[in-house]
Amino acid sequence: MKTRPFGQLGFDVSAFGMGCMRLPILDGDNRKINEPEAIAMIRHAIDSGVTYIDTAYVYHGGQSEVVLGKALKDGYREKVKIATKLPLWEGNVNEETFERILNESLERLGVDSIDFYLLHSMNAERFRTAKEAGVLEWLDRKVAEGKIKYPSFSFHDDNAAFHEILDAYDWKMCQVQMNILDTENQAQLEGIRYAGSKGIPVVIMEPLRGGALAGAAPANVQAIYDAFPVRRSPIEWAFRFLYDMPEIAVILSGVSTMEQLDDNLRIFDQAEIGAMSDAEHKLMEEIITAYKSRVRIGCTGCRYCMPCPFGVGIPDIFGASDRASMFDRPEMFEKDYARIAKDGHGADKCVACGACAKVCPQKISIPQLMAEFAEKMK
Repeated sequence: MKTRPFGQLGFDVSAFGMGCMRLPILDGDNRKINEPEAIAMIRHAIDSGVTYIDTAYVYHGGQSEVVLGKALKDGYREKVKIATKLPLWEGNVNEETFERILNESLERLGVDSIDFYLLHSMNAERFRTAKEAGVLEWLDRKVAEGKIKYPSFSFHDDNAAFHEILDAYDWKMCQVQMNILDTENQAQLEGIRYAGSKGIPVVIMEPLRGGALAGAAPANVQAIYDAFPVRRSPIEWAFRFLYDMPEIAVILSGVSTMEQLDDNLRIFDQAEIGAMSDAEHKLMEEIITAYKSRVRIGCTGCRYCMPCPFGVGIPDIFGASDRASMFDRPEMFEKDYARIAKDGHGADKCVACGACAKVCPQKISIPQLMAEFAEKMK
């Protein structure tokens, strides 16, 4: 297993970090983890050189931390760095809540201290609320008490919010979403490089875009891969694109089977910084262009059209449609649309008032498209 320095903290970590959000489950119930299989997978990863394990207070309904704690017994705790997260959207955002959740995580994990303790899924509004509630001062006290070692945060917002949060505190790590299709989304590649310039190591989540990049590539994308002289799976190309970057310390992958884990271990045995040749960088540019060419609508999610006076979830519907089109997976749209409609925001709510089309910067024919979606999803 290839390792790399974890920023300026004085230790190395495995380039591959095992994520514990998608552990094997029983009876289709996300709260019922197949404990023997999950524990075997976690220990196999550690025995194979993985030294970074990521979980969160809320994963698998709270059971992820419990199962990870069991897997870390018998000397395995000493072999890894563990990361878990403080959810700031549950209950009251105050010190009493922070304290209760941290202590519950420590108990579930069966540890005296947590290496990386992340403020979970930060955006600008959530961070400002937490900051006003004193979370940064509370983090300092927990470090002094020895309950956490490295205060960190995970992030889902835009580049401006990323800069704001990154500059607000002496963070020891940041965790961001990045993959070949998100280079200009959320924190962006520029944000990763900015973190690197500040000496803050970056941990990557969603390297396979929620698993979408792990499935069969659309025909136009696969044709580009097939024409390249070096054969690698789309999964391997997606990971290689990321582990090439010096600012990235760890790439998380949530695995559900031993087969997936072994494939990840194989791929990361080659995880060298600067591994990508000029030809491979050009290949990735072509792949990204090919995926984006499949987008039907191209809604940027600016939300100028919202709120719709009749409750239509315009950007959510467009986003679901474009994702399904990009990956040639119509079942993705059906699943996402069913959720949107169940919440009362389906295209059938549109009365073609035209208010949305008047303010759309991209001049999308929103009422016409909503009529098409409503008819299609009857």
